[in-house]
Formats: sequence, structure tokens, C-alpha cells
Amino acid sequence: MIMWFSKSQQEALKELNVDPVAGLSGEEAKARLEKYGENKLKGKPKKSLISLFFSQLKDMLIYVLLGAVVITIAIGEYVDAVIILLVIILNAVIGVVQEYKAEKAIEALQKMTAPKSLVRRDGEIEEISSEQIVPGDIVIIDAGRYIPADLRLIQSVNLQIEESALTGESVPTSKDANDVHTDPKTPIGDKSNMAFMSTLATYGRGEGVVVGTAMETEIGKIAKILDEDNDEMTPLQRRLDELGRILGFIAIGICALIFAIALFQKRDLFEMFLTAISLAVAAIPEGLAAIVAIVLALGVTRMSKINAIVKKLPAVETLGSVNIICSDKTGTLTQNKMTVVKYYTLNNLKHVPAAGTGFEASKDEAELIKSFVLCSDATYENGQGTGDPTEIALVVLGDKYDLSKKDLNSRHKRLGENPFDSDRKLMSTLNAEEDGYRVHTKGALDNILKISANALVDGKVVPLTEEMKSSYLKAAEEMSDDALRVLGAAFKDTDRIIAPEEMEKDLTVIGFVGMIDPPRMEVKDSIKDAKQAGITPVMITGDHRNTAVAIAKELGIADSIDQSLTGAEIDELSDEEFSKKINDYRVFARVSPEHKVKIVKAYKSQGNIVSMTGDGVNDAPSLKYADIGVAMGITGTDVSKGASDMILTDDNFTTIVHAIEEGRNIYNNIKKSVIFLLSCNLGEVITVFASILFFWPVPLLPTQILWINLITDSLPAIALGIDPGDKDVMKKKPRNPKESFFAYGAGVRAVIGGVLIGILTLAAFYFGLTEYGYSLGSKNIPEEVLTYARTMSFVVLAGTQLFYSLSMRNSTKSILRIGLFSNMYLIGAIIVGFILQFGVISIPFLANAFSVHNLSLRDWGLVILFALVPLIVNEIIKMFMRGDKME
Repeated sequence: MIMWFSKSQQEALKELNVDPVAGLSGEEAKARLEKYGENKLKGKPKKSLISLFFSQLKDMLIYVLLGAVVITIAIGEYVDAVIILLVIILNAVIGVVQEYKAEKAIEALQKMTAPKSLVRRDGEIEEISSEQIVPGDIVIIDAGRYIPADLRLIQSVNLQIEESALTGESVPTSKDANDVHTDPKTPIGDKSNMAFMSTLATYGRGEGVVVGTAMETEIGKIAKILDEDNDEMTPLQRRLDELGRILGFIAIGICALIFAIALFQKRDLFEMFLTAISLAVAAIPEGLAAIVAIVLALGVTRMSKINAIVKKLPAVETLGSVNIICSDKTGTLTQNKMTVVKYYTLNNLKHVPAAGTGFEASKDEAELIKSFVLCSDATYENGQGTGDPTEIALVVLGDKYDLSKKDLNSRHKRLGENPFDSDRKLMSTLNAEEDGYRVHTKGALDNILKISANALVDGKVVPLTEEMKSSYLKAAEEMSDDALRVLGAAFKDTDRIIAPEEMEKDLTVIGFVGMIDPPRMEVKDSIKDAKQAGITPVMITGDHRNTAVAIAKELGIADSIDQSLTGAEIDELSDEEFSKKINDYRVFARVSPEHKVKIVKAYKSQGNIVSMTGDGVNDAPSLKYADIGVAMGITGTDVSKGASDMILTDDNFTTIVHAIEEGRNIYNNIKKSVIFLLSCNLGEVITVFASILFFWPVPLLPTQILWINLITDSLPAIALGIDPGDKDVMKKKPRNPKESFFAYGAGVRAVIGGVLIGILTLAAFYFGLTEYGYSLGSKNIPEEVLTYARTMSFVVLAGTQLFYSLSMRNSTKSILRIGLFSNMYLIGAIIVGFILQFGVISIPFLANAFSVHNLSLRDWGLVILFALVPLIVNEIIKMFMRGDKME
């Protein structure tokens, strides 16, 4: 790859075979357009709704359910097959709706390219579509125009380009066509002889030769990264996929075991086939996939109310695992506007109030502010500024001390100027005074001191001594150490209008200001909360190391400069070395988009779950590679929003912490739902398997099991999925992404619950048989006796599961401590569940379909008694686990 920044203008022009005076000929431009193609970014084809739909079906649990559909159709159970198919379709539709507009990053990048550009062709300057630009074109740059391609500058006059979307720097970069950078690792932000596609010229003018178009530009590299497939599974998806596989193998194993037992017991093989199907149905929680999708969708709705828009359902849960938040500095941790925070006149350092107007200034201070305001081209009215951010900050400073630019300009008309020059690093204006004229100069302090003969001290002009110079420089150095950008001011009175070259001689230095892009006020507390929750905040920026570390220290992200690393230093490390050392750093400065991706990958290689926040084009690749990409909704580019998983509508870092809290609670709720469903299904498996093993009649029919799995179980499972959040969730460390659903005793609780449900269902079946004088081992039991016994086991199975859901709300706290009625959705689900069970056994056509009949009041009393046992046992176990009295 050619390093154009290391070549002189002449070398670049020769390499591209173009005359800068005439530009390319029309014929040559046409030939190059055919060779290199149009100057627009390419993206992969959009996914159709059909392909999105089928991509939702790539899941082990779905494969198992599809297998169940095929088997149920084969044995003529068409109603069961339709119900299972509806569950599969519901799950897929929810996923499609959430992901339909997820991949917009490349489209947004295409929109960002400038529509029209000025080029020199056949010796004439003409305006053409940016898409028609080719390598070798001579592009004319002036303030306000977007750069249409990557350029090697061949001319520059006071040229400044706003590159924050690409580099993360909040201040426009000064460009110099004459610079040559020999270091091959020069960061993008330091390539002063280059201009990059989709950045904005804010000041001055220039010309450049096109060295890269379309996908060969810096922004094109970002597009390539975004275009790569990087659809990693989230921790939840991995857990569910793993669970699906386990349940699938269990179902196959159970069926095989049933047939082995049937052969050994010499039972009817077709009858055993039907029984095996009922067991397979019992082993698989058919509603699980749909319930998880519904819980996540409800979580997305809830999160939108706290200003976090989640684009992909699984991202909600992934948030709960996040233990690293990588944040862009400019506009995310900071306000993205330069602000004067200190000013200095000789031996007098003052802090500028953060907000408000009408502040008083001494005579020297007033003269300092007056010079800065008059020597600025920016405007600031009604909270909106135009022009260079540094100059806007100076005008805002004037407003705070009632020295408004509008008022000063009307009283001191500008009569001449010497514009800013990157060599002089100074700007001067000549303004009218009541009794003559005054030159106002601003710029680099050391340059100001070199051209000053006097100093303003206590309202008097006195000779500038070496001691005074040392005082100014020492104070300026202290500000620089605090990462403040220092800008000096001086003046000179004259009795005539003087030429620009005469302005910057024998000046009177007044003082200087220190400015910075300040941190957001609320971020410090958010970072404290994140640390308490075991989350490590990390700053990644294109800005300079000292500035970045100063902001990081103020916010509590880093303690010292030793915790920082630059992009150039990252390049010196191998991927392996970098990954090993990654946890030692909290600040990464002067980084490129490729560095950001490398940082995210390094953190992920250490087993971290990484969230990356950002708002610029330069953040898009790392947003995509992170486990959770978080874009800013207000200041964020369309590109960053397209590449992200979540968008903050208020651009508030605090919202990320709230979203993580919400994500943790959502995962916990999903876990409750999964464990609850598995307990219920284990109870069903134990019931059916025990009856086969001991040669008893089967207490439950496949249709009855399917009804309970899809209707009775599902309502409490969804209600558990929207359980009110645990208030202590942010006092715990992030969940290990490798952690199983069955960690921390959840597996034991599932087994205990399943065993209790299974035993009680068998007990109810046994009671039903003994009512008519039969036992579990009896032969030739009449059909009506079996129907009564199965009705008892069917209703007890549903009842035990409904009441057991109350105990699933918390693994250690009793139901009374967390509040019996604090989740009214669950209470409603239990009531509706019993109503549905009553309807199934009492409405004739439903009773016939499910082979059940009505129960007496006495039977219902027994059912409720049986149903309460798992809840009571589980609450007693919790009491012993806590070692305190039941509450």
C-alpha cells in the first residue's frame, strides 16, 4: 500500500501522472473511471424478509420442535402439530420485526459522501458529482465543503479540516501541504498533508490530488470492516442453543429407552411409540423459544422508556454480562465543545464559572477577554455557534463577562487583519478605538512573548522582563499539564491604520486562557456506579494522551498516565502481547479505527463482555465488533447508529449504566422462566417415565401435556419474565458469560421442583384410581376410571406448576419478603391458569378433546392441597438456606 503522506507533492503528482495546473483530461478521467469504478462505497446485498425469517429458525431448540411437528403429523395428531408450528412462527416473526432495520451502516456511509465537488480538468475548474472523481483528479478545497475522496494536499492556505468523525479530535486539524511524514506509523490525526473522505473543511483553502476513492479511502476501510459478517452468538443464545441440544438428546435418549423397556416388558410397540412421543413432548418446553422472545421484546419496550433503543433482542440480555465499557471521549464523556475554564494575567490565575453571565472582571482581565473576542471570526447567538470551536469558546467567554461580540464589534469596527497562519501560529486584527486604533493578537503563547516588548500589569503598560516571561511560561506549562489548550493574547495601540506585516511587532502581552472540551457533569457518578457493579470503564479516543488522561483522571476512569497507551505503541505490540497487557490500561489515545477494533478484540480475547460507545464514523467498526455497540442518538452519525446494537436517545453515559441494570434483571428473569419451565417438564417426564418403568397405566396423554406446556406453563413463565427488578442487582459483579443457567443452585432447585411435581401428579393419579377400588398395578381398568384418574393428575400437574411459579421469583428471599402481590401479572397468570383448567374439564367439547371430565368440589379441594406442596417445600428450603426465620 502506498503511503502518500510520506511523499512530497511532486512525487505524488508524478506517481499519479497528472499536471496540477491542467488536471486530468476528460478522456483520461473517463478511462480511470472505468478502471477504478465510481467513487461510492459498496455494501453487501440487503437481506430479504424471507431470509431474515429463515435465519431465525437456525436454532437447536427450533430443530427439535420441527422434529416434533413431523412426528405428530405422522401419527395423525394434527392439532398438536399446528400448535407447535404456531409457536415456531411466532418466535421467528418477533425476531424479524426487531432486526428488520438493523443493518443500515453501509447505506449511511454512502449518504455521507459529498454530492458535488470542484475539480480541475482540461485546465478548467468544474463542479462534478463526487461519484465521478477518480485517482489523479485535482480537487479544489474551500471552507464549508466536504472532502470527496482521500487527497494528498498540494497547496494549503490556513487550511483547517474538521476530522472528529474520523479521528475523534474535537478541534479542527491544521493542514500543511508542504509537510512530509516519514514515520510509516503516523496516526491519521497527525497526517497534516492529507485530507480524508467525508471530513469537512472549516477554514482556509487548498488543493489536493486524489490518491484514493471509494473503498480504498480511510472511510472505505471502515465500510469493509462493517461489511464483514460478525454475527457472534450472545451468551443467552449460546445457553439456549446448548439447552436445546441437551433437551434434544434427552428426548431421543428417552424414546430409545422406552422402546428398550417396551421390548423387555413385551408391551404393544405402537402404544409405546405413542407413549414415547408423549415423553418427548414432556421433555421439551415447546413454549420456551417464544417465551424468551416475548420477555426480550417486553424488555426492549421497557428500555425505550429509559432512553435506550435496542435494535436486536438478544442485545438486551448481553448488556447484563457487560464488564468493560469502552467509551469514545469526544461527545460521549465530554460535551464536544471547547470551553475556556481558566485565564491568567500576570500573577493572577482565575477559574471561569461553568455557567451564567454578568460576572465581573478586573481591568486587565477585561482587556484580555476583549482582545480575544475582537480577534475572532466566530459567532455565538441563542446558544448556537458558527466558526472554529476555539473561537466560539472565546466568544462565549466574552458573553459571560458582558463583553459580547456584537457589542464590541459595533464599538470597535475591524479595519484590517493578518489572518491565522500555521507557521506564525498567530492571528491579528486592527480595530478602531475612540482616540485611535488598536491591534489585537491571539495565538501560541511562546510566539506572542517573542513579539512582545511590554506587559499589561494592574492596568499599566510596563516593560516585559525575562522574569515576567518565566512567570507566564510556568503558569502556561501548569495549564498544559492539566491538558488545557493554552492561547495567549496581546495588543498594540497605534495612531494610524497599519499594514498586516506591521501588526505583530512590539506588542503588549495581556495574558492567556486555558480551554478544554469539558466532561459531562453526570458522567462521573455513572462511572462510580459502574465500578461498584464490577464494570471497568475505558476511554478510547483519537485525541492526545495528556488531554485524554486528564479527562480520565477527572472522571475516575484512570489514576495515572501509566494506565494509558497510544495507537503508535499498540502497533509495536503483537496481538498476543497486546491481549496479555490489555487489562493494565484504562486510556487509549491517538488511535485509528483499526486500533479501536484491535482493542475490543483484545478485551474479548480475555473473556470480557465488551460494550463500546461512540458517535462518529470512526467508532462504527468497533461498535460492530463489540458485544454491545452503543451509539449516541443526538450527536451520533447515521453510520454509528447503523453499526450499533443500542442507541441512546439522550446521549447520556448514565443511560448505559441504567441499561446494564435493566439487562441484568432481564437475564435473571429469563433464567427464572427457563428453570421454572424445566422444573415443570421434569415433573412431566418423571410422571410418564415412572408409569412405564413400573408397568402402570400412563397418567397423562400427549395432548394434555402439550396443553400444559403451551398454555398453563407459558403464562406464569412470561409473568416471571417481567418480574420487578432486584434492587441489589448492581451491587453484584457482572455475570460470567460462561456461567450455566444451572449455576448457584438453580439446577438443584429445578430437580427438587420437578421431582415434587412428578410425585404429586402420580399421587393424584393413584388417588383417582383408588376412588374406584383400583390400584396402579391393576389390569383392565375401565376407561371412565382412567379418565377420572387422568383428570385428577392433569389438574394437579397444572396446579402444582402454577403455585410453584410463586416460589421461583427469588432463589433465597421468601415470597412474603419480596411481596406476594408485587408481581400482579404472576397472580393474574395463576388465576387465569386455574380458570383455563376449569374450562377444559367442564366445557364438553374441550373435555372430550382432552379426554377429561368435571371434578367435584371435594376433588378440587384435594387438588389445591396437592398443588400447594411444592411451593411450601421450596419456601422451607429457602428458610434453611438463609438460616433465619421464615418471613
